[in-house]
Amino acid sequence: MRRIVSRLALAGVAFVIHACSPSPEAARPALWHVESPRGEMAWLFGTIHSAKTPLLWQTGKVRQALDDSNEIMVEVGNLADESDIAATFARLAQNRGQPPLSQRVAAEQRPALATLLRKSGHFDGDFAAMDTWAAALTLAQTGADKDQARNGVDRAVIAAAGKRPVVELEGAAKQLGLFDSLAEHEQRDLLSAVVAEADRLDADLAARWRKGDMVAIERETRRGLLADPELRAVLFVGRNRDWTARIAQAIKSGRRPFVAVGAAHMAGPEGLPAMLARQGYTVTRVQ
Repeated sequence: MRRIVSRLALAGVAFVIHACSPSPEAARPALWHVESPRGEMAWLFGTIHSAKTPLLWQTGKVRQALDDSNEIMVEVGNLADESDIAATFARLAQNRGQPPLSQRVAAEQRPALATLLRKSGHFDGDFAAMDTWAAALTLAQTGADKDQARNGVDRAVIAAAGKRPVVELEGAAKQLGLFDSLAEHEQRDLLSAVVAEADRLDADLAARWRKGDMVAIERETRRGLLADPELRAVLFVGRNRDWTARIAQAIKSGRRPFVAVGAAHMAGPEGLPAMLARQGYTVTRVQ
């Protein structure tokens, strides 16, 4: 779950994987073709938001899908503008007069929180002017290399758009606003999940993404914070439902979108392929 949360401060609930090899690795990521009853088309592509090195993600099928599309749809369109996203985070995160972070977790979690704080270089009182959700996302990035986000496939897809329009499904302000709108007890559940999963290593996730193993990826969407029904409803199911409506409108308009979002959003009965299929679209996994 930590790998899922570690990119939240920049891109919401996403499937985040760190590649393990120092050289680029080929991949066969998950891709779907979508067709409406009237023959309008779209493609769904499960991405990876962060990696140690660039990934060779453009298989022949993915390249063809990109070439056949008329617009690119992504979660956040200005991923390269790190200063703007950081400013949005800082603005939403600010909330003075908060208690020490140790008072926002259960007593039994305080030793683990103290260990995580030491690893991150923070102190218990450092988050007195920050919402609990923002503190949780900050700690979730402990140990992450900021440069890894620049190897994310989302950025590469945007760069490959050429002259085609890049359409945001949400944007950073809306994504982070979802966290900011959570009730305090849910924000504390988020913090608790980050602390609980801090030492968990997900080295196999990179291999699962490269193989397009959606069964394994779907299992990950039911761990940690997404196992909490209220958090899941807001941060996963609700977002997928909103995106499905926007994607369906783009398809009906004949815009032939190539939709590139975190692979977790494609997973299971609450993923984008399943939601579009229930609306009458023919959704086919491209092998």
